[in-house]
Amino acid sequence: MDKDYVIGIDLGGTKINSVLSDFNGNIISQCTIYTEASKGKDHVLNRIMMTIDNVLKSGNKTIENIRSIGIGSPGPLDSRNGVIITTPNLPFSNFNIVQPIKSKYNVPTYLDNDANVAALGELLFGAGKGTRNMIYVTVSTGIGGGAIINGSLYRGNTFNALEIGHTTVDPNGPRCNCGNYGCAEVMASGTAIARQGKEAVQKGENTALAKYENITSYEVFKEAKNGDKVSIDIINKSLNYLGICIANIVSSFDPEMIVVGGGVTKAGEIVFTKMREVVNQRCFKVMAEACKIVPAALGTDAGVMGSIALALIEEGIEL
Repeated sequence: MDKDYVIGIDLGGTKINSVLSDFNGNIISQCTIYTEASKGKDHVLNRIMMTIDNVLKSGNKTIENIRSIGIGSPGPLDSRNGVIITTPNLPFSNFNIVQPIKSKYNVPTYLDNDANVAALGELLFGAGKGTRNMIYVTVSTGIGGGAIINGSLYRGNTFNALEIGHTTVDPNGPRCNCGNYGCAEVMASGTAIARQGKEAVQKGENTALAKYENITSYEVFKEAKNGDKVSIDIINKSLNYLGICIANIVSSFDPEMIVVGGGVTKAGEIVFTKMREVVNQRCFKVMAEACKIVPAALGTDAGVMGSIALALIEEGIEL
């Protein structure tokens, strides 16, 4: 029987999104269910397997049709051995998630960091198609990234490269959840923008943000657009730090393209204009001019399309 299909699994703290795809990235069937992480590791593992069974059934295929399975997960990971080391929103600690799936289905199964698989997804199916040196950056609740160097995913010595959200952009900045101070994540993520908005209200500053019961980065961007000075200052400061993070990437990797996704980019061109401005100020001209900074193309599908890409690439399947 021909093995002409792959399964991609986007494992998140809230949802598991699994798809059956052909080798060209065309989705045959899809299953999205809640992770139910609070019920423990075995429960989550069983739910992953439930989605595999579901996409096979709804796609009218059997496991004999499947060449490989790709899984994208929050990290840190030991992707070489298929182990989720730890992650805040999933009940795993040094848990080998690949082995039980591989054993049950007898299909090659691969695990990688969610930002890495998103990079692969943008490379094969999105904005980075046709590039050989590309960096993917996601700016949302946190900040993460993945690097494609000379056409291949760069994972680093411990397979945890491109933790760009935890590079220091202000040594005197507030403490990050990782324990460091002034990380890009604590200075420029959607969470950081929201935090600064809440702090401004708590301090009694004269701001339109005071009318909101719950402040997220969306409200801060909205009021900045409406001319609220406090919101404008927060956005300018945060995007400047994000620009510094991006400039450091350009200086370190000299990529032909940086693809930026995540919730913060929904604010639109203001985000990209500021990033490009800071890169032009801080990088060698030849590198800044040669690097395109563009929006991600896959949106919320980046994780699942990336897991498809992981399953294809690890098996040496070329589109």
